Amino acid sequence: MLALAAEGPLAGRLEQFHPRPQQQAMAERVAAILETGGALICEAGTGTGKTFAYLLPALLSGRKTVISTGTRNLQDQLFQRDIPLIREALGAPVEIALLKGRANYLCRYRLELAIEEPTGYRQEVRTHLQQVRDWSSHTLQGDIAELPIPENDPVWPVVTSTADNCLGQGCPLFNDCHLLEARRRAQAAEIVVVNHHLLCADLALRDEGFGEVLPAADVFIIDEAHQLPEVAASFFGISISARQLIELARDVAASDRREAGDVPELPIACNALQQAVAELRLSLSQDLGYEDRRGPWQQIAEAQRVQVALDGLGEALEVLAATLEPIADRSRGLEQAAARVTAMRARLERLLADEPASEHGSEPNRVRWFDLQGRSFRLHQTPLDVSEVFREQRRRQQAAWVFTSATLAVGHSFTHFASRVGCEDAVTAQWDSPFDYAQQALLYCPPGMAEPSHPGYTAQVIEVAHAVLRLSQGRAFLLFTSHRALREAAAQLESSLDYPLLVQGSAPRAELIERFRQFGNAVLLGTSSFWEGVDVRGEALSCVIIDKLPFSSPADPILQARADALKRQGGNPFRDFQLPQAVIALKQGAGRLIRDHQDRGLLVVCDPRLNSRSYGRIFLNSLPPMRRSDDLAEIEAFFAAPC
Repeated sequence: MLALAAEGPLAGRLEQFHPRPQQQAMAERVAAILETGGALICEAGTGTGKTFAYLLPALLSGRKTVISTGTRNLQDQLFQRDIPLIREALGAPVEIALLKGRANYLCRYRLELAIEEPTGYRQEVRTHLQQVRDWSSHTLQGDIAELPIPENDPVWPVVTSTADNCLGQGCPLFNDCHLLEARRRAQAAEIVVVNHHLLCADLALRDEGFGEVLPAADVFIIDEAHQLPEVAASFFGISISARQLIELARDVAASDRREAGDVPELPIACNALQQAVAELRLSLSQDLGYEDRRGPWQQIAEAQRVQVALDGLGEALEVLAATLEPIADRSRGLEQAAARVTAMRARLERLLADEPASEHGSEPNRVRWFDLQGRSFRLHQTPLDVSEVFREQRRRQQAAWVFTSATLAVGHSFTHFASRVGCEDAVTAQWDSPFDYAQQALLYCPPGMAEPSHPGYTAQVIEVAHAVLRLSQGRAFLLFTSHRALREAAAQLESSLDYPLLVQGSAPRAELIERFRQFGNAVLLGTSSFWEGVDVRGEALSCVIIDKLPFSSPADPILQARADALKRQGGNPFRDFQLPQAVIALKQGAGRLIRDHQDRGLLVVCDPRLNSRSYGRIFLNSLPPMRRSDDLAEIEAFFAAPC
């Protein structure tokens, strides 16, 4: 593709641009699938420049295109930087739009309600309400990312809407709705940038026959596609959380104060619902333990106090629904409140009605489980297989589909990913990274390590880390497969490390990454959220230490249910699911190391199974072709060698 050649228009726009055969080959393959239709699954190694490789054909095609990314940060990068740069270089007058989920847009109506009754919220919410109010008077997009308030701040659920509490056309500020305006822009644009959560929300609506969120498109490009199956599973399941229930009670109480006030039973019923939620959380802690964790539904089924509390929650919702029914027709707000309570009751009944078909609470294509975090809880029913959703979407809408990521293949096979998204008929392609891993990187497998199940294993990992960090002079990520191991390592390294120590959870992820860059010799400890989506170039990150092969916990209820389902179908859970997932996760973690042509670094995998088990060869063959060593002296020479 000439636009990506040395004499192409991008070469004059980007200082560090250089032609890459892999990038050009990928762009040509994407252009072909956009022309002929069908599906393409392709893996492009780190440094290929896959973003430009799919953006160029999309902008030149003249077709309505939806581009879905893994995170909102990547959305913003595409919309604010990458697409405008290519559009300007090509001189292509393509209209683009950014569309996020409704929770990313200010709801003017809910802001007004919050300002009217600020005393109903905690001090930390009231602190930011005025800041949000000031911003609301001049924002054009209403995108909450415009404000320097963390996205998990408790003020945002107060001033944004959900599908449950949105009044729709009955809202008094419907014509000034930021979300509605964003959707209008998306309908008119040729290129629409979304994220996987929004894409799956749209598919869920279409699947249930309730309309759509996204415009119809000729092309769907899914970047960071390895994340898509898990995101889709969350959208096609059922869940009830403590926060949803508490917000429901508060919203109904607010509607009562504004629009009724003469039904004394209503605030009593709202308080009873909040009390039922508190009692359920307490019973879950008392019967299942106070630590944060997730577990199978069978544990709930066998917990007597939890069952009593669930009955109490159902009764509280029933009483609230009966109290609202005679006054629901007074206003749009009360009508919507009644509908929300009815929907929540139905959701709870669906969760509780299914009797477990196995000891793990699973049925052929779904599993029930719980998640406890802090003072909150969430009850789930999750599908085990979402492939039919994507097959049906492709049947309904004759569009071209491109799935791409740096980590989709296991070895050279795309079978695992293709089966999870229902694209067994897709064309596949794989391009290695243009980086010279043989010269730029070294893989160290420390000798003498115990099996990961050994009680002293994490202590051994920390010993290895001390020895390696002395040679790398800090400048390292330590990536763990469990929070328990991370906490143990943090406690031991805190008093014995000569370099700045940054630990996941001590600050927001973006802040930790920025501090890591600024220090230049720091050591960062992280779990799953740091295994991907982190880009640190240069000498500040010269070493990645991975404690063990990232197999999912065998106690995970979803994994247990998937294993049961695969066995019933005659499959092998380890070979068909656990191993491919772990290989992709390891590739993501290893991908943090080399991010540029000038980078050099050491990858340390402490797990002895990489060499001692037959499946270790599958992991090794899936990693970039770097030199391997089990000798610390060679590691010392590697870091001592001139760049």
